[in-house]
Amino acid sequence: MVEVMYFAWVRERIGEPREKVETTATTVAGLVDELRVREPRYAEAFKDLSALRVALDQELSDFDAPLAGVREVAFFPPMTGG
Repeated sequence: MVEVMYFAWVRERIGEPREKVETTATTVAGLVDELRVREPRYAEAFKDLSALRVALDQELSDFDAPLAGVREVAFFPPMTGG
């Protein structure tokens, strides 16, 4: 079980800020694949991974990162600063 959090337009497309997800995925990409097939709103949110960033337990990561031992996965658009 992993807690998945969604921010900004990802949250808007999915319709909720967070959820607990039972997963058999071994990587973030595998988790995304599982989420995509749940409902069209997930497919829409995850259709272009180049427009998303991911953090595992509050540390920026990659989509090929392993999920072993991870408690929290957060998806959000790239951030800009100024």
